[in-house]
Amino acid sequence: MSPDRVPAAVPFNALKPAEDAAAVKAAIDRVLASGWFVLGPEVEAFEREFAAASRVPHAVGVGTGTDAITLIFRALDIGPGDEVITTPLSAAYSALAIMMAGARPVFADIDPERLTLDPRAAEAAVTSRTRAIMPVHLYGQAADMRAIEAVAARHNLAIVEDAAQAHLATAEARPVGTIGVAAATSFYPTKNLGAAGDGGAVLTRDAALAARVKRLRNGGQTSRYHHEEFGVNTRLDEMQAAILRARLSFLPAWTAKRRAIAARYRGALQGARVRVPTEFDAGHVYHLFPVLTAERDRFQSHMKARGIETLIHYPVAIPRQPALASCSPAVCPIADHVCSQVVSLPMYPGLSETAAAAVAEAASTFGR
Repeated sequence: MSPDRVPAAVPFNALKPAEDAAAVKAAIDRVLASGWFVLGPEVEAFEREFAAASRVPHAVGVGTGTDAITLIFRALDIGPGDEVITTPLSAAYSALAIMMAGARPVFADIDPERLTLDPRAAEAAVTSRTRAIMPVHLYGQAADMRAIEAVAARHNLAIVEDAAQAHLATAEARPVGTIGVAAATSFYPTKNLGAAGDGGAVLTRDAALAARVKRLRNGGQTSRYHHEEFGVNTRLDEMQAAILRARLSFLPAWTAKRRAIAARYRGALQGARVRVPTEFDAGHVYHLFPVLTAERDRFQSHMKARGIETLIHYPVAIPRQPALASCSPAVCPIADHVCSQVVSLPMYPGLSETAAAAVAEAASTFGR
């Protein structure tokens, strides 16, 4: 086995069921026994339960978090000729989803401390074609929503929240997903609430918007074989819904564990050679724990030598991606700088105290 294939003593993530294993197995067995696999009682129950946990009236399960974003814009009739202001620092799917709706993503640079969309840069990017602002609650921390709301109000813009990395996070005690007209979230396996495959949901307080998203996710059907409008096929399946129902009850404890690990890291890294982004909100749910260093390659080698796996989220700002070239994206120098320095430490509920201590010690001794 080559050195690059040697398993890390502390892997970046662990996705196998653990304390939730019995509940997940029971959920799978229940669906198999039912013989109902698409748009059935498990999806309906999960939508109710996740909406309640998210403190919104409506949740609509869809195939992916990307589709959730796209269907929100389609439900708002935002498409060709329209612009949506968003962040250059996120997974590229955030912007690709805007393009899938036919609209143009317009990138405004990030706040260098919070690492989310800078409200002042967003306001400067508003044009006569701007219809919406889409902040991303990145790494588990909410964007500066008060300031973004003020920008949106001044220019009569819709706010669509990308909450894919922020399950049950809050912004100044307000649940994410309740602030804009709607929010999209993802249940990709690495997320705080992860499925055993792809999945996503739309959260909204607007009953009419929820109803249209339900129609759009299922081919635009109003009833079986009757298609009122052009829709797509992006349905959260019964198996994933059942697994998510099983795991939802574990999510508060898992979030508490993430916050405890983050507190350990923050304490150990005071005065270290890496910079830890500021925690602006106690509602941070720590999907990821990024640090910044101008010596990223050396830092990753330092951690690897101690058996600790690290990853980069994200190495290329979205406007630099070739897939976005047709959008004539603006240069975002702060995002470019962060992308050149950011690196993520292991952060997941199954990380033992011994492993978390090893990560903290290794990161804190870098460069000493």
